[in-house]
Amino acid sequence: MYSHQLLKPDGRQLTLYSRFPIAEAIIATGSSNQLVQTNSHLRWHPLRGEWVVYASYHQEQTFLPPPEYNLLASSNGYQLPTELPPGRYDVAVFDNRFPVMTPSASDSPECIVETLPANGVCETVVFTQNPQASLSSLELDHLALLLEVWGDRTLILGANQQIQYVLPFDNRDAKVGITLPQQHGEIYAYPFIPPIPARMLEMQRRFYHEHHRGLLTDLIQKEIAQKKRIIYQDEYAIAFVPVCARYPYEVWIAPIEPVSSLFELTAQQRWGLAKALKTVTLKYDGLLECPFSCSMTWFQAPTDGKIHPEAHLYAELYPADRTLTGSELAGGVFTNNALPEEKAKDLQAVIVNIKQTAKQRRFSLQLNGSR
Repeated sequence: MYSHQLLKPDGRQLTLYSRFPIAEAIIATGSSNQLVQTNSHLRWHPLRGEWVVYASYHQEQTFLPPPEYNLLASSNGYQLPTELPPGRYDVAVFDNRFPVMTPSASDSPECIVETLPANGVCETVVFTQNPQASLSSLELDHLALLLEVWGDRTLILGANQQIQYVLPFDNRDAKVGITLPQQHGEIYAYPFIPPIPARMLEMQRRFYHEHHRGLLTDLIQKEIAQKKRIIYQDEYAIAFVPVCARYPYEVWIAPIEPVSSLFELTAQQRWGLAKALKTVTLKYDGLLECPFSCSMTWFQAPTDGKIHPEAHLYAELYPADRTLTGSELAGGVFTNNALPEEKAKDLQAVIVNIKQTAKQRRFSLQLNGSR
């Protein structure tokens, strides 16, 4: 993996990643020369026992590219928004222009509940320069690179003493806050462990202390033994519709051997997860014979400086355009109108081909050998 750090005209950080060497002459671009002034804060929710982020300036965010959105011609012939500089690279990561959390947040207001500055980080991860591409269309070594990028950002962001949890996610839906035509996701680095990951970690911790093995590791082995809901499996990675799926077509992707964080993945595990991710997204697209709107979130160990042997890295994918009821959204109690076994059969029936050409495979082996 090659990387190159730059500074945008408004002072935001930009890091380019690539499977190929990156030219030093690339100049960072941006949609503005003026940094958006932000100072968000947290308020404690006493009934739910969790933090709520308040960032009123976030209302100024643009959700669709404005008509005057300045486009640049890339060396690949693509039209790039000004947030992406022309040049040869695969993935771009930069600070959000309208972040809901910032490392510099300070002076939280006095309130009848506890408040704190929202000292976190919000980054945008652009998966490819090609505006027509999606995760399912990316080459396997490009997807493996993306997994390595997520790991690198987790390592960098988690090294900040303020950050306790790094959450990469993607909303693959043109209706969900898109400000770039290219396929992209985000990374939120929180000064606390979010409530849902915290609850899952607590369940994993209890199981680990009682059984001396991981909860998700145990579940994966049971799924492998039953062989009913598996969508993809090789020596290193697995994708399956979990027996406890909350959504129709919900799929979990994970390394088979327990790994706690994205940056701890081996080259073989990244390659296996890349094949699993491509298989699942191709099957999603094949269900409707068009790009399938879905959400993807990677859950990993906190970056709180503690050892987490109970944590097992995995991703959840599920439809993004489902309307949540109050029970699901507020209560966290989900109602699924279809059995996981039925939806697993639908996905299993979709035939996909994830094989790379011999040339692509040789390059990937050379790349992995250079790390």
